[in-house]
Amino acid sequence: MTGTPTRRRWASRRADPAAQEWAGDTREFDLVKELLVALVVVGVLCVALAGLFSSPDDRPITVARWAKAAPGDFVATAVTELDGTSRTASYGPPYNSFPGAGQELGPLPLQRWGGVRARVDTAQDFVLRPLREVPADPVLTGALSEWSSAPAAVQMEWATAYGDAVAKAPGGDPGAVAPGDYGPVPLLMTRLLGLGQTGALDGLLVSQDRFYATDYTKPLLFLADGTYLEDTARAQNLGGDQWGMMNETGSWPGQAWLWLYTFWYQVKPFSTSDNADALVWGLMAVLSLVFVCLPFIPGLRSLPRHLGVHRLIWRQHYRQVEGPKRPAES
Repeated sequence: MTGTPTRRRWASRRADPAAQEWAGDTREFDLVKELLVALVVVGVLCVALAGLFSSPDDRPITVARWAKAAPGDFVATAVTELDGTSRTASYGPPYNSFPGAGQELGPLPLQRWGGVRARVDTAQDFVLRPLREVPADPVLTGALSEWSSAPAAVQMEWATAYGDAVAKAPGGDPGAVAPGDYGPVPLLMTRLLGLGQTGALDGLLVSQDRFYATDYTKPLLFLADGTYLEDTARAQNLGGDQWGMMNETGSWPGQAWLWLYTFWYQVKPFSTSDNADALVWGLMAVLSLVFVCLPFIPGLRSLPRHLGVHRLIWRQHYRQVEGPKRPAES
């Protein structure tokens, strides 16, 4: 190769199109002005559309609302919390160490790997501890002492028998339960229902040692163990088999960008698997990895060039560069 290094670098620079100065059309514009105009237009549109279409503003579902609207479901759920048969009691990590519980991805026990990080004792946290906060109620104090002094097997018999009686009562009404050997459970449930209907239980379930009581894990778990929350959600098309992850309350559109994630919950084997969360997470991880590695996968990385979408977007540029197409000669 002839020539000095400086000349060779200059020649290679001239041969590189990216090193050439732009020789096409130019147009001056005020970036700050365009930014302000865009902000004003978008702001006006947001305010106008928000005022025109409003937004779903349903009342929050609290423990008090649940206890008033469905006292039978509230009491039936509280009994399962007391005897340890609720969904939360058998959920596993991060709430408890229930044997064999947790989502798995093949042989990988993903949920158990996380460990118990937010321990929840359903009997103590949802029933007994709130009842102990009731002041000046000697009858309730005696019932709590009777429950605590009884063997675990007897406690289970009392709670199971009372739960079955509530299920058989007309309309699930706790006040219409047939007489039986339930120990102190009926009194405990009556007092807990009273706490729930007055709204005191909502505060007792979020009370903690911290200054800010903003941890709503326990009331949400308690609500989720009953049927009232699920029935209300399904009435708003928010059920898992109703694409609920994407929906807003009522008929409003919601998080449409979640369609790919929630889609898998609607098809088998995910829709019928107890490990659906772990399976969907694993599948989405693989799909995301393929997307990230797309520039390095032969064949797939060439799709944009073959599809020619860029030519459609920059069609005016290609018309100027390539000129008008000549009709084919016959």
